[in-house]
Amino acid sequence: MNTIETLVSGHVCAIHTEVGATIAAGDAVMMIESMKMEIPLESDHAGVVKAILVQAGDAVAEGQAVIELE
Repeated sequence: MNTIETLVSGHVCAIHTEVGATIAAGDAVMMIESMKMEIPLESDHAGVVKAILVQAGDAVAEGQAVIELE
């Protein structure tokens, strides 16, 4: 199982996937707001979304796992 982790700390402003979705490496799966900028979070791995560990509006830390892939 792989996870997608944040590269910056900030707040989740949008989630662009759902549990059960198939994603490819490089797909933008989430938008993180950090220092008044919106930064897309891209998947490093291809797979099927098993779990989304955060919700829109949640604060996230750099390196935090936010999505689990099968």
